[in-house]
Amino acid sequence: MMKKIFVAVAFSTTALFSGTSVSAQDAVVQEGEFGIGVGAAQYFGDLNTRARVNTAKLAASLFFRKNLGNYIALRLGATFAQLGYSDQYNTHNEYMYSRNLSFNSKVWEVTLQGDFNFFRFMPGEPQYSFTPYITFGAGIFSYDPYAYLRGEKVFLRPLGTEGQGSSLYPDRKKYSAMAISIPFGGGIKYSFNERINIGFEVLHRFTNTDYLDDVSKTYVDPAAFPLNPDGSTSNAQLLSDRSFELGEPIGIPGRQRGNSKQKDQFVTAMVHITFNLQSYKCPTAK
Repeated sequence: MMKKIFVAVAFSTTALFSGTSVSAQDAVVQEGEFGIGVGAAQYFGDLNTRARVNTAKLAASLFFRKNLGNYIALRLGATFAQLGYSDQYNTHNEYMYSRNLSFNSKVWEVTLQGDFNFFRFMPGEPQYSFTPYITFGAGIFSYDPYAYLRGEKVFLRPLGTEGQGSSLYPDRKKYSAMAISIPFGGGIKYSFNERINIGFEVLHRFTNTDYLDDVSKTYVDPAAFPLNPDGSTSNAQLLSDRSFELGEPIGIPGRQRGNSKQKDQFVTAMVHITFNLQSYKCPTAK
């Protein structure tokens, strides 16, 4: 679903805003910018509690920025990001390292943001061709964490690795594949000429989910995971507690597996190139 929304944003933003016209009496009017971005994304959460930037993965975006003047703009954007982490990076913490959990996920996000320039920004005017800016807004995104077991890709959400959906834990419901993001960040942008700008932006997302990584609460009773028809241990149980792969299992029911008091987060850092859809210049700028 989010992939369809992502594509729809890419096609609709130009149609939504490009019909605006201006008069020659305006000092400098930039109708808007259609942009693309590419860079990296980093996850922070139950597996990366120290906010280390050591597993950055691909991120890309498409967006339309509607300028409401030389200082303020409204931005509609779509972002793709790959996220992931592993307890094998947690050599500083023996318990976390022994926990031996890991995940990867593809995130598809749509956001609406406000951009606020520090300086007047007028493409084509050398004295107003550069500005830092801050940005914040709200968004919605999809995610679907998975891990590898015996070399095979296994999606984690349907398994209920923390007892979600089990009659033994009626208070633990299956978590949604959709979540809300609150992006906040800043960047810089520079205008080459009336038509092309480049920029760099760092955007941090606070989210309302603690399951980007499929880790949140406590270990559960193995009885919550029915055996396979052939009597073998299910993938759900094997992926709920992977400490057995390194030694003595630590997944005692009720023991902390994650920290449900803190929601997961992620950040992107991207280089942007934008194309000014319409730009008008008068003889002088005020």
